[in-house]
Amino acid sequence: MSPNLLTRFIWLHGFASSPQSSKGQFVRARLEERGAHLVLPDLNEPSFFDLTVTRMLGQLDVLSQGSPEAVVLLGSSLGGFTAATWAASRPGRVASLVLLAPAFDLGPRWSARMDPAELADWRRTGKHAFDHYARGRKEDLSIRFLDDALAHESFPLPRCPTLVIQGALDDTVDPALAREFTRRMQGRAKLVELQQGHELNADLSGLWRLIEAHLAPLLPQAPRPTP
Repeated sequence: MSPNLLTRFIWLHGFASSPQSSKGQFVRARLEERGAHLVLPDLNEPSFFDLTVTRMLGQLDVLSQGSPEAVVLLGSSLGGFTAATWAASRPGRVASLVLLAPAFDLGPRWSARMDPAELADWRRTGKHAFDHYARGRKEDLSIRFLDDALAHESFPLPRCPTLVIQGALDDTVDPALAREFTRRMQGRAKLVELQQGHELNADLSGLWRLIEAHLAPLLPQAPRPTP
């Protein structure tokens, strides 16, 4: 697909994060320099308590309406899993994907990682308080989040070119998940592993260079010359 000023670039932040994340804002600024606008929706809205992957997919449906060209999705962690799920279930709508530490195998992995007593209490009461990093406090989340996650494919496989950037030192999302996704993509995905943790914000300029190289055919303006 040739560069088009009307191509829509959308960033999906991670769990308990926000559009103000350092990665999202940095990439937005760099894309603006290349003549592309990045949309950063707040996936916590209208209520963090009612957050589900299915709701996020619906938000993407709305955000992509009216785009004459296929969209470009960039997603971090939960946002990466959601971006891949949307692209896989809506073939032809996504020109390219950038997935940062994508949270594949979301439902089963979340269930396995959670303390059994806390998981049982979550199911009994229907709610559990999680650390909301962007808001700096604990916030309740409905058990519907987990049940909905379990209903989605662990490894959605979109048809579009995909860049996966994974921290080799990630202790939140096992790097083996990114490797397995890339293997299943049969050549449609490129995996870059960095010696970083889950946040992938130790070298934002280096992160942007990887993203820029992947998205170069879709960007409307040439990169600025280095002074």
